[in-house]
Amino acid sequence: MTEQQSPPEQMATGEGAGERGGNYKITIYELENFQGKRCELTEELPNIAEKEMEKVGSIQVESGPWLGFERQAYAGEQFVLEKGDYPRWDSWSNSHSSDSLMSIRPLQIDSADHKIHLFENAGYAGRKMEIVDDDVPSLWAHGFQDRVASVKALNGT
Repeated sequence: MTEQQSPPEQMATGEGAGERGGNYKITIYELENFQGKRCELTEELPNIAEKEMEKVGSIQVESGPWLGFERQAYAGEQFVLEKGDYPRWDSWSNSHSSDSLMSIRPLQIDSADHKIHLFENAGYAGRKMEIVDDDVPSLWAHGFQDRVASVKALNGT
């Protein structure tokens, strides 16, 4: 999936950025290439079957961002859906094991400040790394050679 950026003036004013109180709009289609039954959403949907759809085959995001989930009730693999067209499942998922999207919700951006803690072991144990408003191109340099086992998002999105 190619990364799509909002124009700088939109980001500065928060327009289309999905901030609290912002507008969210997405259209899901049952078939690939924007065919078949369709449903426009402006709020979360924990189970796409509630809209009498068996599956999601394609997506058009008018404003967002949105989080799509592999299973109902916001479970399973997550997919970040930014403004744009997604004509088939492999345009929003890199997974070879998952071709479904069964629940969806707007991604609420709650703060301009971001802070997360990464832990080397499950249950928030072991070595900890704090990330505050920075990109970290290499976790290896911080002692996380092969994996991060647990994460706490303390602030931000």
